[in-house]
Amino acid sequence: MMEVDHRVIGQCKERSLSDQTGGFGQLALSRRGVDACTWQENSPMAKKDHVSETPATQRLKAEKVVFTEHPYEYLAHGGAQHSALVLGWDPFHVVKTLIMQDQDAKPLVVLMHGNRKVSTKNLARQIGAKAVEPCAPEVASRHSGYLVGGTSPFGLRRAMPVFIEASILDLPKILINGGRRGYLVGLDPQLCVRLLGARPVQCALSLSD
Repeated sequence: MMEVDHRVIGQCKERSLSDQTGGFGQLALSRRGVDACTWQENSPMAKKDHVSETPATQRLKAEKVVFTEHPYEYLAHGGAQHSALVLGWDPFHVVKTLIMQDQDAKPLVVLMHGNRKVSTKNLARQIGAKAVEPCAPEVASRHSGYLVGGTSPFGLRRAMPVFIEASILDLPKILINGGRRGYLVGLDPQLCVRLLGARPVQCALSLSD
């Protein structure tokens, strides 16, 4: 009969409890019973950091864009400040995607630093609109095809003009939503110009203003 060292089983259990993938596992012991504990992931959700395709990632892959994936635990109303905090990034480098509209309710996209807000007055003046305001959440989702909190500028449901805060383009790399809540992708900000035709603007305000 195979002898099993119960200290090894305890180590396996501790490892399974510390695993944060959310998947189920199977304990596997070798015939020697010592030094033989392995955690075998056997759930589709057990692959750490695995995120299924989104319209945004499909677009990026179709354009042969190299990007990094950064999943995190989504917090409702946490915004870019929350994602920057949990991912350990400067919120200035985490870009939020905002769906707004002009005086005629024509939608547009604004890409802004995570720790800045949009001066709608300055934006309207720079793009030749009489006024600009944020879309209601349900309207924004209808235009973008994404849930609010998971909006990416890539793979949008409908074509919209895109405006990007000019200083974003000076950064070497940014994190931006990948088309799902709790999921950002890292890429070169110049791709926003090349793939989206984003036009630089200067309409950033401090969150405290």
